[in-house]
Amino acid sequence: MVSEDDVHFPRKLDHCVLPTADLAVARDRLEALGFTVAADAAHPFGTANCCVFFADGSYLEPLSRVAPQVAREAEDAGNVFVQRDSGFREKSGDEGFSAVALGTGDADEDHRRFVKAGISAGTPLSFSRPFRDSSGQEATASFRLAFAAPEDADGHFFFTCQRVNLPSAGRGALETHQNGVTGTARIILLATAPADQAGFLEAFSAKTPETVREDQLDLSLGNAVLTVMTPDRYRVDLGLERAASHGRLDLAAIVFQCPDIARLRAQLSMQEVLFAEQFGSIIVPPAAGQGAVFVFEESTP
Repeated sequence: MVSEDDVHFPRKLDHCVLPTADLAVARDRLEALGFTVAADAAHPFGTANCCVFFADGSYLEPLSRVAPQVAREAEDAGNVFVQRDSGFREKSGDEGFSAVALGTGDADEDHRRFVKAGISAGTPLSFSRPFRDSSGQEATASFRLAFAAPEDADGHFFFTCQRVNLPSAGRGALETHQNGVTGTARIILLATAPADQAGFLEAFSAKTPETVREDQLDLSLGNAVLTVMTPDRYRVDLGLERAASHGRLDLAAIVFQCPDIARLRAQLSMQEVLFAEQFGSIIVPPAAGQGAVFVFEESTP
């Protein structure tokens, strides 16, 4: 039974899609950063992932095209997820940050809303895949996705993810990380005029974003915040220059909740991972297997 709250409020961040050329490389990189990485899991349409799960319900999805011919056939058959992944890789290469997914209790209702608002990116997708929990037990997980994209997305896309059938076994140890990260605090998107993205974000999330300042817009979710800021604000807040622009709304960085920055610093130093510090946060630039800037900010345990 889908409740009104499941369909509308509070929307929660479900996951971030991080295209990568090679899951083994992504696994090595994420483990060097102190993350626990789940076993590889194949989709029935030619892609596969190795996810990083967090206690707040969000996760990272490094995504690779492991069966190119199957993926091409899925594209030709109208699979929006694979089509969008292909479009992103054509424009931005095989390493990056392509999509943000919010959780939903009714992907079909979301699709109808996206169509009405003129932001639909295509036909909803249903699929099932094997799932292996932290104890090694296997089961089948089923999902339904509804897609949206802003004008001139240039490869980036957004979708809602309905967990139609999820094994009862918890993620357990998969949510415990050597670096101490407990969840996703914020997703940072870049736009020359953040206010111009308010309409899309509201249509996508069914919640009105808040103008924090002229150069920043925040959309508060149940477990994270989507922040749209100008490249200049990005430079001030993180000390970073914008990478090459891809569309009017670029996915740039993921900010994590980290109760123990000193522990993380030691982890990165031991693994010889390049990082910088800004206003008490640790910033790790993108690398093969890590398609976004990762920011770790200290949070209360």
